[in-house]
Amino acid sequence: MKHFSSSTTLLFLSFVFAVLCTSESAIQLPRNETIPAVIMFGDSIVDTGNNNDLISILKCNFSPYGRNFKGGISTGRFSNGKVPSDFIVEELGIKELLPAYKDPTLQPKDLLTGVSFASGGTGYDSLTPKLVSVIPLSEQLQEFKEYIGKLKGIVGEERTNFILAKSAVFVVASSNDIANTFYLTRIRKLEYNVSSYTELLSNSASTFVKELYKLGARKIGVFSAPPLGCVPSQRTLVGGSTEECAKDPNEASKMFNDKLSAKLGYLNDNLPDAKVVYIDVYYPLLDIITNPNKYGFEVANKGCCGTGTIEVGIFCNQLLDAYTCTDASKYVFFDSYHPTERVYKIIVSQLIKKYINDFF
Repeated sequence: MKHFSSSTTLLFLSFVFAVLCTSESAIQLPRNETIPAVIMFGDSIVDTGNNNDLISILKCNFSPYGRNFKGGISTGRFSNGKVPSDFIVEELGIKELLPAYKDPTLQPKDLLTGVSFASGGTGYDSLTPKLVSVIPLSEQLQEFKEYIGKLKGIVGEERTNFILAKSAVFVVASSNDIANTFYLTRIRKLEYNVSSYTELLSNSASTFVKELYKLGARKIGVFSAPPLGCVPSQRTLVGGSTEECAKDPNEASKMFNDKLSAKLGYLNDNLPDAKVVYIDVYYPLLDIITNPNKYGFEVANKGCCGTGTIEVGIFCNQLLDAYTCTDASKYVFFDSYHPTERVYKIIVSQLIKKYINDFF
């Protein structure tokens, strides 16, 4: 992307225009507070297309993914429609969709209100992205530095620092580490037990937050691990059943979450001017999975795509269109690993209401 230069006045006006010309906020922020942008790091839950040009099994820029997205387009979002990145910016009144940083159609004005650096399949463990050839968190951090340089070229250093300090920055990872690197492939089981591996992950998460802080981020939310033993692929492959969640991955998720919460609490207390927020998604998603009828869902133990038991990424593809459910809104999961758009909408609405004031 080319750097654009203009007079300071025009640059400032372009920033103001970009912020004002957004959808109306669904959430009331504290008085005199603003969130000019959302910046997203992590894995497939918040990836909006960064994996599209990678040579990897973890891609989804093809049907049936995106069948309920605007225009029925497969954008690289691991769902039938929008993902949490999109619902967060929509709830905050910033814009309708959060673009991928690697989107070839990305414009300079898009940077002012945020992007997603997330890459499906990545994790806190440096081995996790290597196993599936996706973008590690360390590279996402380098791209963030590049992004900061581009922002300075558009609105100058002072305004860039303002955007970084006031933006909501989210990190969503750990699922692939626990579900795939530890349980499915069992590679890390050769040198770690659950306790030591979750310690490795929580330490890595803490380090990543500190790196974001060094680069100017001040409002940082970190998602917990979900109830991984309840996702269809883990039920199928790691010892659960169609009726019961796999116990071990769920216990590992809870152990990681306890450690993550404690470390983030320490950072929140010790990083000057920072708000570091632990965001629990474990129990909100578990409630939907165990009480689907309460939320209007009919199927919670398998995905909409194909058999719904193992298909994900390139294995949930055009060849399975005829075997994919016709109404994903009845399903908790779209493929064997990722929730449907409707689940994401419900959870994001809950999380924003619960945690928004913790960022101020």
